[in-house]
Amino acid sequence: MDYVLLTEQFLNGFQLGIILFLMAAGLTLVFGIMDLVNLAHGSMFMIGAFVGGTITLVTGSFILGVILMIPAMLVIGMIVEMTTLRTLYPRDHLDHVLATFGLILFFNEATRLIWGPEGLVVPLPQFLDGTVALGAGITYPVYRIVIIVIGLAVALGLYVLVSRTRIGMLIRAGASNRTVAGALGVNIPLLFSIVFGIGAVLAGLAGLIITPITAAQIGMGEDVLILAFVVIVIGGIGSIRGAFIASIVTGIIDTMGRSFLDVFLLLFLPENAAESAGPALSSMLIYVLMAAILFFRPQGLFPPKGAGG
Repeated sequence: MDYVLLTEQFLNGFQLGIILFLMAAGLTLVFGIMDLVNLAHGSMFMIGAFVGGTITLVTGSFILGVILMIPAMLVIGMIVEMTTLRTLYPRDHLDHVLATFGLILFFNEATRLIWGPEGLVVPLPQFLDGTVALGAGITYPVYRIVIIVIGLAVALGLYVLVSRTRIGMLIRAGASNRTVAGALGVNIPLLFSIVFGIGAVLAGLAGLIITPITAAQIGMGEDVLILAFVVIVIGGIGSIRGAFIASIVTGIIDTMGRSFLDVFLLLFLPENAAESAGPALSSMLIYVLMAAILFFRPQGLFPPKGAGG
C-alpha cells in the first residue's frame, strides 16, 4: 500500500474529524445542557456558509467573511432560541424533533428565496492556494492544513471557555442541575440563549470553512448533522472532550474505510466481491462503532463528570 496515499487519506480523515467536531461541539452543548434535540443544527451549518460566503464575495476578503460571520451567527442563533425553541423546553423530545424538522424546511426555503436554488461558490483564498511539502514525498493542500489548525484552536478555546471562565462555570452548573443553578441566581434563559448562539457560531464556522472546497448548497448541513449525532453518542452527550476525540476517530475511520476497505477485503474475498462489498461496508463502519459503544458503554466513551463513568 502506498504510504503517501495512506498519509494523505489519514490527513483527510483528520480534517473531516475537525469539521465534525465544530458541528458536534455545539450540538453536544445544546443537547447536554438544554436537553434539546435540535435537528435544525445542520441549518446553522448551511446559514453560516451562505452568510459568510456572501460577506466574502462582497468584501473580497475571506478572513473578513469569517470574522463578520461569527457575530452574525451568534445573533441568528440567539434569536432562533428566544423566538422559537424556548417554548419547547417543557415538552418531550418528539416535539423537539417535529419542531426542529419544521425549522429545517423553513431555513431551506428561506435560503432558496434569498440566494436562489443554485447555491453559492466561494473561491479559495489565493494566499491559501497551493500545497506544502510535509516530507518523504508527501504534499498536502495548505487550506486543508489551515482547517485542521482552526479546529485545534477552537478545541483549545472551548476547553478554556468551559473549564477556566465564569461563563464556563455557569454552563457546567446548568448542565449538572439547571433547577439548582436557577435557584442560586443563574439566569437560565440567558444562559441557554448564549449556549445556543455559541453552537450556531461553531456550526456556521464549519459550514463556511468547508465552502471553498464543496460550495454552499441548500441542505448541505443535513448529512453532516447525522455524523455529528453519531459523534456525540460515541463521545458522550454534553462532553466537549468526548466530541473532539470521537470526531477525529469517526472522521479517520470513515475516510480510511472508504479509501482502503476494498483493498483489505481482497485478502479474504475475490476481486469482484471485494469491490462491491467495500463501499457498502465502509459506509456502515461508524454506525457499527456507534452500536458497539451503545451496547458496552451507553453513556459514551467520555461522558461529562456526574453523567456516569
